[in-house]
Amino acid sequence: MDYHYLFHYYDESTGPFRNLSDLPPESAETVLRDIREQKKGFASQRSADYLQIRHSLEQKARDLFIAKGGQPVRQQPHYMTLGRCPWLLEWYPEGRELAIPVAAFTPERISFTYGDLFPTMRYPDSKPYREQVYTLQEILEVVREYGLPQKWNATGDLGPERYVEAQVWEEPPGLLQKYL
Repeated sequence: MDYHYLFHYYDESTGPFRNLSDLPPESAETVLRDIREQKKGFASQRSADYLQIRHSLEQKARDLFIAKGGQPVRQQPHYMTLGRCPWLLEWYPEGRELAIPVAAFTPERISFTYGDLFPTMRYPDSKPYREQVYTLQEILEVVREYGLPQKWNATGDLGPERYVEAQVWEEPPGLLQKYL
């Protein structure tokens, strides 16, 4: 089953689990500016206020997750998808995919959104999964009801949902090299 793995997408030149949110604000802005100037992949299209919005949404997701009993260790999450989403390889000049079994993570340290955090928290429609953060058990129910967006909306023609996003609130599992 595709939803027994979390997938992480990254550029080969930087390696996995490199996170703008881990950098001091000035450094993150510099990195993002360089990406924009070099027109490197999808990130080069991000708005000038991207980092401020990102920090706000990450805090909202963290607060909602804690309210559901989540136990985040990190202040900002690492991002993965529940199930494979080959489209994300296109975000990077040299896109790579890393698959790690869901069972390798601590369930109380992973939250999920039905779609990317940005549209899930900001897209103005009345879908019941908007502005929601789910636990592992809850997202499996949502997937049973609606399916994996990367299956029914692979091209993005049917809305902003392209994948189920996992927000990983801990460092990736030990022995990460085992999965590379």
